[in-house]
Amino acid sequence: MVFEGLRGVRLEHSVASSEDEEWYVNGSKHLELSLVYGNGCKNRTMERLKSRAQPVRRVWLCWLRPLSKHKRDDHCFLETIANVVTSLPFIFVGLQAPRKKTVSKFYADSLIGVGVASSLYHASRGKSRQLLRRGDYTMIATSALCLSRALLQSENWKGLFVCSAALAPFQPFLVTILHTGLTEATFARRVQTQPLLKPAHNLHTISSLAGATLFLADGLYPRTPYLHAAWHLVAAVSVLTYNKLLE
Repeated sequence: MVFEGLRGVRLEHSVASSEDEEWYVNGSKHLELSLVYGNGCKNRTMERLKSRAQPVRRVWLCWLRPLSKHKRDDHCFLETIANVVTSLPFIFVGLQAPRKKTVSKFYADSLIGVGVASSLYHASRGKSRQLLRRGDYTMIATSALCLSRALLQSENWKGLFVCSAALAPFQPFLVTILHTGLTEATFARRVQTQPLLKPAHNLHTISSLAGATLFLADGLYPRTPYLHAAWHLVAAVSVLTYNKLLE
C-alpha cells in the first residue's frame, strides 16, 4: 500500500452498516477502504458516494440510457407473457385512433408500431434482445413525435420535427420527453377553450401520474415482478385519452 508507513495515517476496512451504504459491482459487494487520520475523522470516500447514488444509477441504466449494455430481463416466463399481453392494448388504441388527416394516420400507425415493438422485445431472448430494445424505445419516441406533429401543424415547428426525427434512434428518451411535453401543454390549453375535453383530461392526468410512479418504481426496484406490465396498462389508458384531441 502507498500509505503504509506514513505517520498519522492508518488504513481500515469499513463494512457498510446498511443497505444504503453498499456498493454493488457486477452483483458483488464492494467494501470501501477508508482513510482514518490522526484526529479520528473518517474521510468520505468515492465508494460511499457511489453507494448513495445507486437509486439514480439504477434508473439511468434501466430507463434513461436504453442503449447501454445493461440488460433488463423478465423474472420468469409468466412475467414475459404478462409483458407481451399488456403491450397489445397499444395496438388496440392505434386502431381506434382518428385517421381523418395524414398526420393523424401516421400517429395511429406509430401506436400500432409501439405495441408490436414492445411485444417483440419482451418475447425475445439472446443477442437480438438489445437490438429489439432499441427498436422499442425508438418507436415510443416516434409515436410521441407523430402525436405532437398532428397537434402542432404550424410550419414554425417544422425544423424541430426534422431534428427530432433524426435524433430519435440515438436519443429516444430525450425525444419522447420533449414531444410529450409539447403534447401535454397543448392538451392543457385545449381544455381551457373546449370544456368537453375536461373528463378526458382528468382521466389523462390521473393515469399519467400513476404511470410516472410505476415508471420510476420499475427503475428503482427492478427485482419487483409485474411492475412493468402494470405500467403498460396505465400508459395505454393515458395514451387512449389523446384520441380525444384528434377527433
